Amino acid sequence: MKKKFTELSEEEKKNIPLYSIGVVAELIGTSDQIIRIYEKYRLIKPARRNKNRFYSENDIKWLRCLRNLIHNKKFGIEGVKKLLNYAPCWEITNCTDGKRNRCSAYRDRTKPCWELNMAVCRKESPAKCEGCVVFLSRIVKQKAT
Repeated sequence: MKKKFTELSEEEKKNIPLYSIGVVAELIGTSDQIIRIYEKYRLIKPARRNKNRFYSENDIKWLRCLRNLIHNKKFGIEGVKKLLNYAPCWEITNCTDGKRNRCSAYRDRTKPCWELNMAVCRKESPAKCEGCVVFLSRIVKQKAT
């Protein structure tokens, strides 16, 4: 049975695709064409209703991270894809020493940061990872499969 919106946790609400591509483009300061390019390169996987794309709050947060990496930090799309597969999140997001030292993935480097952090988030609070570019990219990849 489907839960009512009021019964959903805050994290579940952030994953509900509510925003059209035009609204998202305006919110993040880009065009819908750029968002379609990100989709073409499998950096984002929007939900579909009929032929329309819809994005969640977490998708928007991820798109803002992508825009920052591509347009401000000057990574190419292929570079972003490789970076997300190989680099630990603290190297991408420039975490403070305090935040990094509290991070289980930083302390235990036997697994990729996104894998450890996802496990931590499931047990504890998703808020620990919701701002992490690597964590958000993995959520998008899980939705794609």
